[in-house]
Formats: sequence, C-alpha cells, structure tokens
Amino acid sequence: MTSRASDRRRFIKTAAAASAVAVAAPYIRTSRAAGKLKVAFWDHWVPGANKTMEAICHEWAAKHKVDIQIDFITSQGNKLELTIAAEKLAKSGHDLVQPGAWSPAAYAEDFEPVDDIMREMIKANGAVYPIVEYLAHQKGHWVAAPAVTGSQVKPPCARISLFKKFADLDVTKMYAPPGGHSDKKLQDEWTWDKFVDVAEKCAKGGYPFGLGLSQTTDCVDFAGALFHAYGAELVNAKGEVTVNSDHTKQVLEYSQRLCKVLPKDVIAWDDASNNKFLISGQGSLIMNPPSAWAVAKRDNIKVAEDLWTFASPKGPMGRYAPALPFFWAIWKFSPNKPAAKSLLTTLLTRHSAERFVAASVGYDIPGFKGLRDFKTWAEVEPPKGTVYNYPPTPDQIVMVAGAPAPIHVANQIYTQGLMTQMMAKVGMQGQSIPETIGWAQKQLEAYTMM
Repeated sequence: MTSRASDRRRFIKTAAAASAVAVAAPYIRTSRAAGKLKVAFWDHWVPGANKTMEAICHEWAAKHKVDIQIDFITSQGNKLELTIAAEKLAKSGHDLVQPGAWSPAAYAEDFEPVDDIMREMIKANGAVYPIVEYLAHQKGHWVAAPAVTGSQVKPPCARISLFKKFADLDVTKMYAPPGGHSDKKLQDEWTWDKFVDVAEKCAKGGYPFGLGLSQTTDCVDFAGALFHAYGAELVNAKGEVTVNSDHTKQVLEYSQRLCKVLPKDVIAWDDASNNKFLISGQGSLIMNPPSAWAVAKRDNIKVAEDLWTFASPKGPMGRYAPALPFFWAIWKFSPNKPAAKSLLTTLLTRHSAERFVAASVGYDIPGFKGLRDFKTWAEVEPPKGTVYNYPPTPDQIVMVAGAPAPIHVANQIYTQGLMTQMMAKVGMQGQSIPETIGWAQKQLEAYTMM
C-alpha cells in the first residue's frame, strides 16, 4: 500500500508539471518532445539583424530546454530555395525553414499545416494582408506563417533636394515625418502620371530614376505595382489569359514614355544595381526597402541625409504597394513538430516582431496589420522620419506581381519577369505594342497549360 501511494504521488506531481509546461508552451507536451531542433533562416541583408534572431531563438530554447541549431542561409544564387528543395527530396534536414513568396504553394503537401497557430496570431496581431493569404493559405490550410525577417515592400525612396530642385516637389510635405501633417492635396496628385513627369525632369537635370527592367525581384516588383495600378491583369483569378486589354495597352504606352528617361543599361540590372545607383549619388529615386538608405548611412552619409521613403504612386485602380514576403514553415517530416510549433509561435508574437523591426532598422515588414505602430519607423535617422512612411498605409493595396492569377501561373509570370520584358520590348527595343502583347499572349498560354 505504501509503495502504491508513493507511486501515485509521483504520478500526480509529474502530471502537474507536464500540465504547467503545456500551459506555458502549448506545443511542447513532454520533456522528451523538447529534444533537438534544427532551423534555417534567411541570412539578413542588414548587418547585425541575425543576432536578434539568434537571441530570440536561444532565449526560447533555454526556457524550454531545447537543443537548438540555427543556420542562416543566403538567398544569393537561390541558395536558400535550393536548400529547401534538397530537403524536400531527402525528407530530412531542418525542422523549420524560411521559404520565399512562392514556396508555400509549391510545397503545400510537404509543409505541416499551422492553422491553429495562425488563428491565435490573427486574434493577437490583427488580420493578415490578403496577399499573405493568397500565397500561404493553400488547399484550405495555412501551410506557412508570414515571416517578419526579410519581408518587405518596395515603395519609392527619393532624394529630397533633387525632387525640390528639378520638380518643385517637397516629398517631406507630401508624406510628413512623425508629428507632422501630410499634404493631402500633394498625395492625391502623386499619381503614375506625376511620377513620369518628375522622372523626366530629374533625368533632364542629370539625375534619372533608377528602375531596373531585368528579371530580378526589385525590377519585377516595381513593374507589378505599375501594372496593378492600371488594372492590367495578365491572367485573371480564373486562369483566363487577359493580357490583350486596353489596360495593358495603357501600361505599355506609359512604358514607352518612362523608358526614354531611364539609364540605358537598366535591362541588365540586378537587385544590387538600383541600390548602388542611388548610394553613389547618380540617381534621384529607386523603389526599394530601406536597405539602400541603411548602406548609404554607412558609405555615403550625405546621400543618406537626403533620402525619404514614401508611398507608391496612384493609378486608375488605386495605390499599390509592391510586396515580397518571406514565410516560416515546418516540414511534415520534422522529428520535433511540437518544438517547431512552439518556436514559430514565439517568432510571431508582437514582442518578437518589434525586436526584429528594430534590428533591421525598419526594413522588416510584419504580415499582420496590427503590427504597424512600432517606434523604430519614427525614430531612425538621418533624416528624422526617413522611413516613417515605409509601412503601407490603409489606402495602399499590398500586392505581389502576377496576382491574382492562379498561384502556379503567377509564379511563372513573376520568375520569368514577363512584365519587365514587356516594358523593355516596347520602351527600349522598339517593338510595337501589338507585337509585344501577342508575344506575351503566347507565353501566358504556355504557363496556363502547365
């Protein structure tokens, strides 16, 4: 009897301890479940940002007695995506990975659903942007969660003095710093028509806009915002090819005018070219996250002090913010899904998001609408308020180039740089608008048959 009572007391104590752990971290059920965890994150562009990720992960691991291995993998040369593809084939590798925008759909059958986590995070952090759902909610399930680190939008970043000098436009009045009052009239006038008008004036003054027309992401994202603003859907949500439209013709006519005042080599630019162009002092505007400003702060302080980030121009269909999100996902073959889900929950909290944003000097954009009030965007300088208007305001539609086409078609439109190719054909290579639309029609018909 004494032995049975002693065993019963030990059982009750063990059960109570397990219950306490379950309340604190609902996905780690037992000490055995804690175990080991291997995670792979995007290697951040902003110096020092990885240290905050390491700190958050190690704090979590120490709290839950998890042996964690953290790897940072560059996106240069598609190394991160190639690593994820190799792990899918091998059915082994990391437990939690950080895929790019199009990968959640591509690996929908391989990633562990995280519906339970997303329900709680939406309650805590507000709704996600529709584009996040478009990319990561597949076949009725959330197959990935929106990562904070690396997720970005690409609005205009312009030289304050050059816009004043050549276009008589004060961007700090149009989109004011913290405590200021933005000029609504100037904002209403900030259209794509105004954009090309300013581009012509700055080019005439010797400081053209730095907008690439190659197939890399910065180029495609800028083009996507332009096409969306004019309602030029290449393929609609039903999968119907709709490129041959008046909307597309409008964009291509616009491109003929814009391309005349861009640097002649933009057709060959990569994602670093526009940054270098602005930082060197040669250009008056690029469309980019604040990484160019952050590097200018280090390498060319006079340019950094003259930079201002603000909303994209408005078109007939609205004001579109070109976005390129990352995601966090858990493999179905992960040997430690409970720990992976617990860490993912921690990474998605408001507290973690604020730390990520601060570490990236405002570069990172959380995918939840309730996480847009962090002080970092108001405080970083020089100049004070330089990235205050970087997070999308409610009047902006956050989008990705290629949407709203079915995800596998949109992926092809994006990765092939179809929009930038169309712009370059009519604007730099002398091809007619009907010829360009005909060429695009054939490309898109091939994509929809895949």
